[in-house]
Amino acid sequence: MKFTLSWLKEHLETDASVDEIAETLTDLGLEVEEIEDRAARLKDFTIGKVLKAEKHPDADRLRVCQVATDQGEKQIICGAPNAREGITVVVAHPGVYVPGIDTTIGVGKIRGIESHGMMASEREMELSDAHDGIIELPSGEVGERFIDWLAEHDPAKVDPVIEIAITPNRPDALGIHGIARDLAARGIGTLKPLEIEPVPGAFPSPIGVKIDAALKAEGCPHFTGRVIRGVKNGSSPQWLQDRLKAIGLRPISALVDITNYFTFDQNRPLHVFDADVVTGDLRIYPAEGGETLEALDERTYAFEPGMMVIGDDNGPESIAGIMGGEPSGVTADTVNVFLESAYWTPSVIAATARRLKINSDAKYRFERGVDPLHTLPGLEAATRMILELCGGEASEIVVDGAPVEAPRAFRLDTDRVTSLVGMDIPAETQRGTLEALGFRMEGDQAHPPSWRPDIMGEADLVEEVARIASLTKLEAKPMPRVSAGVPKPILTPTQMRETAGRRAAAALGYNEIVSYSFVDEASAALFGGEAACRLENPISSEMSHMRPNLMPGLLAAAARNQARGFTDFALFEVGPGFHGAEPGEQHLLISGILVGRTGPKDVHGASRPHDIYDVKADAEAILAAMGAPAKVQILRGAREWWHPGRHGMLCLGPKKVLGVFGELHPRTLQAMDVKGPVMGFTLWPGEIPAARSKGTTKPALAASDLQAVERDFAFVLDTDVAALDVVNAAQGADKALIGDVRVFDEFVGGSLGEGKKSLAITVRLQPVEKTLTDEEIEAVGAKIVKKVGKATGGVLRG
Repeated sequence: MKFTLSWLKEHLETDASVDEIAETLTDLGLEVEEIEDRAARLKDFTIGKVLKAEKHPDADRLRVCQVATDQGEKQIICGAPNAREGITVVVAHPGVYVPGIDTTIGVGKIRGIESHGMMASEREMELSDAHDGIIELPSGEVGERFIDWLAEHDPAKVDPVIEIAITPNRPDALGIHGIARDLAARGIGTLKPLEIEPVPGAFPSPIGVKIDAALKAEGCPHFTGRVIRGVKNGSSPQWLQDRLKAIGLRPISALVDITNYFTFDQNRPLHVFDADVVTGDLRIYPAEGGETLEALDERTYAFEPGMMVIGDDNGPESIAGIMGGEPSGVTADTVNVFLESAYWTPSVIAATARRLKINSDAKYRFERGVDPLHTLPGLEAATRMILELCGGEASEIVVDGAPVEAPRAFRLDTDRVTSLVGMDIPAETQRGTLEALGFRMEGDQAHPPSWRPDIMGEADLVEEVARIASLTKLEAKPMPRVSAGVPKPILTPTQMRETAGRRAAAALGYNEIVSYSFVDEASAALFGGEAACRLENPISSEMSHMRPNLMPGLLAAAARNQARGFTDFALFEVGPGFHGAEPGEQHLLISGILVGRTGPKDVHGASRPHDIYDVKADAEAILAAMGAPAKVQILRGAREWWHPGRHGMLCLGPKKVLGVFGELHPRTLQAMDVKGPVMGFTLWPGEIPAARSKGTTKPALAASDLQAVERDFAFVLDTDVAALDVVNAAQGADKALIGDVRVFDEFVGGSLGEGKKSLAITVRLQPVEKTLTDEEIEAVGAKIVKKVGKATGGVLRG
């Protein structure tokens, strides 16, 4: 949003400097992006007078001029047709930068004669496009700075231009009057009221207006207009052209320039139709689809069904609220016009503009929301300016619909400024601030003005008060300490386990991935997905179900890596798995996979394929980092996507499963297009029991200075007996003395006979109170043999 200082002062009576205004605007939330000081680039130009002008001896079109300047009499060669004796000119001495030609003047020779400077035209100084000759000033003293002369005689040409950034919630600041209102509320001057006197109609409007009933509720609730006949659409006055040029708009004609003026002056977009081109009445209706219109940007647009258009008996004449059409646009020959002012629903304008890929100043404002109660006043103000600049007479106003009024009122709690912002502002000052911004106060109820659609609650009132008071004045104050001691941890136990598990997996060399929580139907079915996890409105067919497990995402990542030539890697992911659609029917998972070998091949043969023991060790290490008990049982019976004979469940009893590790089933890998074998694990952090001790310190290390004793046992068993059953039975023979049980050998067949195997274990006995005697060791050994025999049917091998 751009505006000039003089334009701002049309709405704000102030003596503040440009820098003060810019600083205040930024502090108010209207951030100043740039200030174009047009006087600064002309500060080195001075006024001179041509004392003598003679024809150049070697060039018919050049004049050798003697010019009186602030540096004395200078010889300047000039090719302008109006260079002659006696005129007052603008001089650039050697060393002065001329912006219009992007050149720094120097002393030069032209056809053998020296020239000490130049006499400038308006285009060379970027004052206008005029370049037919050098500037001729009607007055001025030799040596006077040209910018000082301009400031007195033509201030618009050196008027500073301020550009601010407008956030989407502040459509009122898209009009200069709205910006002035904010500055006045801060105390930077006094807001000048908008004095809009209605223009009485001299005759009935020959063009009527009608809004289709379907669009009155959502589309165009209010449409107004009138015919102005007998206008003369010439060039707009210089002051209007200067203002539009300063903000980057190209003057077109008086009628068009007036509508552009009100777009920026009061945030009131308007449009003028050539009334002699309009056939019948104007109607606002939804397009049937297929209609086309050549717009004012010289592009042809095809309307989709339902798009809102303004049309007459011949068809579309304007893209409603966005851009007018070329056939009904005004020209230099236009004599009668229809001036339109309407309110358009922001969402409808935004949707149409987006589908048509079109942008305009009107669209930019209507999609953010203009003042719905300024529709008719805006029409009256524009009518009066057209009559003043273009002549003619106005008809009576034609109207369909009514202004959109959405009365709102919110309680002003003056104490909330302190609690929400931390500023102490007197209650009367708060009320005065809101009234200065246009709010209507009734007791403690604040009624927002129609031009502030962003005010939607009590907190917004506090924000407005604090914004005008200036948050830069907020002073830091130490908060009183509410409680003594160390505060309680903010993270829940599950969150702390998640963090610990993530760090442990990364420390083990796994790379973390983040995948979508959605999978395709085949992957969901492959990993036990329930029908309740199907989405009603999926993003795509490949994301139709909530994932029941993290393995689909990990295996999909593995397939992509293998397709690109990466064969050895370790991946993990932390996230939720879903087993239903209701809240709470999800569980936190930590899953990982090992693919390929432990490292690159080398001459020493150190590289080997990953096996089940690698992934078992990793799963146990991550569980330990999350606080799981050290002793867990390893059982069979995992789901079908695990290899039936090469997996284990980490359990605290048969019903408390902390995780699963092992090799993934070949059929699962084939379905996911992954080259196997692949080792993996899935852990449930939420199943880890809470620590019995609530303290933050670790228990003391229980170390014994007594010598441990190890004894080996070999049992003959049926081949279908799991080694874990033997280990668990031996471990339970004497929980006080037996510290560890490990399998170290297995032998099948041979002299043992068919269906039998030998399993050898090492049992470590750790005494606590005294050194064990041979008798005590033999007694524990007997317990172990009895316990294993009872649990597995095994007998001690002879």
